[in-house]
Order: sequence, then C-alpha cells, then structure tokens
Amino acid sequence: MAITIEKFKDRDDALSRLVEVMPIAAMQKRNNVVIATSYGGVLFAKNLANLLKSPFDLLFTASIPAPLNPECPIAMVSETNDIVTHDALIQSFGISSDYIYGEAKRRYEEQILSTIYKVRKGQVISSLKGQNVIVVDDGIDSGLTIMTVVKSCANRQATSVSVAVPVIPYDIELSLRSVVDNLYVVLRPSYFVEIVSYYEKYEVLMSDEVENILSEGFLMQKQKDKNKENK
Repeated sequence: MAITIEKFKDRDDALSRLVEVMPIAAMQKRNNVVIATSYGGVLFAKNLANLLKSPFDLLFTASIPAPLNPECPIAMVSETNDIVTHDALIQSFGISSDYIYGEAKRRYEEQILSTIYKVRKGQVISSLKGQNVIVVDDGIDSGLTIMTVVKSCANRQATSVSVAVPVIPYDIELSLRSVVDNLYVVLRPSYFVEIVSYYEKYEVLMSDEVENILSEGFLMQKQKDKNKENK
C-alpha cells in the first residue's frame, strides 16, 4: 500500500502554514533574533524575521563523518565550537574521541572560519544574551544540526530558544521538545523520507544569493547592537 505524502507548495506556503501555529502577535512584542541552520533555510529565516521585525542570521556548522563513510555524519561542530555527537553510531563504529575532536578542530578551521570571513567579515555570530532565539529551517531530517545550533544558542546565553520548522520526523520532534522552550511544527511524519519530498517546488538557493541575504541580516544585527550601546 502506497503512503501518501502531504506536501507544501513551496517555501512560502510552508512558512504561511507554520505561522498559523505560532503566536506571532505575542512574539512581535519580544526581543527576537531568527537563526537559520542551513543555506536552505536562510530565505525562510529572512521572511519570518521580516514578519517579526527582527534581525536574522545563520549559525554555521560543519558535519564530522565516520572515518570510513563520508556520507555518514557522526557529529557536528558549530562556529561557537560546540559539538554534538551521535553516540549510538560512535559506539557502534568504535570511533575514538580523539578522532571526533581532531576532525572538529580541522573542519572548524577549514570550513567554518573561511565562511565566516566571507559572509560576516570574520566576526562570530553576535551575542545572543537577552534575546529570544527562534531557530528555523525549511525542514529537519536527522536532527544533528538543529541540536548543535540549539546547544550553541543556549551557551550564548539566549533568554529562550524556540524551534520553528514546517516538517520534522516524529521521533526527532519528541527528542527536541525536551531541550527547547517552544517547538512549532506543521508536519511530523512517523516515516520520514527527505525534506525535498515534502515540497512540490523546492528550489536550491545559489551560494551567492544566500550570502547576499545573510549580509543583509548581518547589517540589521549590527545596527541593533549599535542601538543597544547608544541607550
């Protein structure tokens, strides 16, 4: 028996349906910042930030693959040097902590830092102290990236960390609910396929387009920080 997959028309439709389950009016009265977790979620973050009248950004991460399988991520490191591991896979493959931390250091220096210099002129993500962070993406699959971003936001002293995504595997939703303040979701399939399967139209954003959008968000955050200093 074939399984029917409920789909969004596109990212705009996904955001529109997601906003319906979010207390937007109440959120607009708070001090927010919207954080994307991937290039695919940057336009999503920008549009939600415009609705909330808040700045937005992307928290950069890099995956750490298994030694013998580059397609199998076993850990993730963020631009704030926070690391989240997939303990079951690490134990199953017998991978040492030296490998994890060695690869985290290498990928941070080779991948994350170069991107930070290109997009934010070398500056790590702004302080999140006193901010209500809304972490977004156009979908979540394994949960490793979102868990890393949530951990980084919490460690950057955010007042609260909420997650808003249109689609997430049911089991990942259950795990995530225990570590965030609020979780807003539209679709939560028990048998998850892949993110693109839940969109009728899913355009891949070009890197130049993403970087231009992020530069806009970076300037908004810089202006917000400047206004706070002048008060």
